[in-house]
Amino acid sequence: MSTSPRLTPDFSGVDAAPIVACSGGPDSVALLVLAAEAGLDPTAVYVDHGLRADCSGDLAAVRAAADRLGVPWRSIAVTVGDGANLEARARDLRYQALREVAADVGATRILVGHTADDQAETVILNLLRGSASAGLAGMARVRDDIVRPLLHERRAMVREFLAARGFDAVEDPMNADRGFRRVWIREEVIPMLNAGAARDVVPILARQADLLRAESELMDSLGAELLRAAGDGDALRVGVLVDAPVVLARRAIRQWLGSPPPAADEVDRVLAVVRGDCVATELVGGQRVHRSTGRISRSGKQALP
Repeated sequence: MSTSPRLTPDFSGVDAAPIVACSGGPDSVALLVLAAEAGLDPTAVYVDHGLRADCSGDLAAVRAAADRLGVPWRSIAVTVGDGANLEARARDLRYQALREVAADVGATRILVGHTADDQAETVILNLLRGSASAGLAGMARVRDDIVRPLLHERRAMVREFLAARGFDAVEDPMNADRGFRRVWIREEVIPMLNAGAARDVVPILARQADLLRAESELMDSLGAELLRAAGDGDALRVGVLVDAPVVLARRAIRQWLGSPPPAADEVDRVLAVVRGDCVATELVGGQRVHRSTGRISRSGKQALP
């Protein structure tokens, strides 16, 4: 067996017996191996989104890895309905399913296998969405019950580690479909940026995300205070928002609208309702925000928590 590349997963803050979101892909299987070898007693959880006719190979890879490591595994199915933002809706349902399993087995942490390359893709994706500084901060290593122990590692190194250890993994064919924006960014945009900059841009984007996240977290805490003052429910008092600095009002509205993160133009349209420039606005996902008697309210399809 060849020597495994040295990986240093950051498991700080992870209690014993977490669950590992395991798709059967190389990154998640590697994370499962690392968690098991760290003595964390993980449970592998495979979520079937029902987006492909045959995903038996994915589950087989998860089961084989779990059995070899001597750790339990589970499979859970979700249904992603028709509509826009397929990737975002599938992600929300996936985390909902993972939290259900975590509650069932008593786990307090959900480990996911995002790498530095995923972080760079997320930064660019959020830039294209107009997500402003909150989106450019990318993914946090720890947010609530979600932990990303490999966020500082490169995808290539993670896959070399897995291959050297002799574990099998599968590649989701959807990861080769450039019709998905993230795949297009991975396969076309980042290589083009690398060529134009004559350097590897992934560490640069990941480092900028780290710097922006510290600032973003401070702004989020101030925005949360403003949101609580405005009502922190389905109806907010517009006077509180109008009197606040617009940068904090944006943060409060962004948190109020929930996940997936709204684009900057959506936040600005809601602020226009707050100011009274218009009485209502329609948002992606079927939400409608309207103003009445000094408050803004939302109705329609709500985002998953």
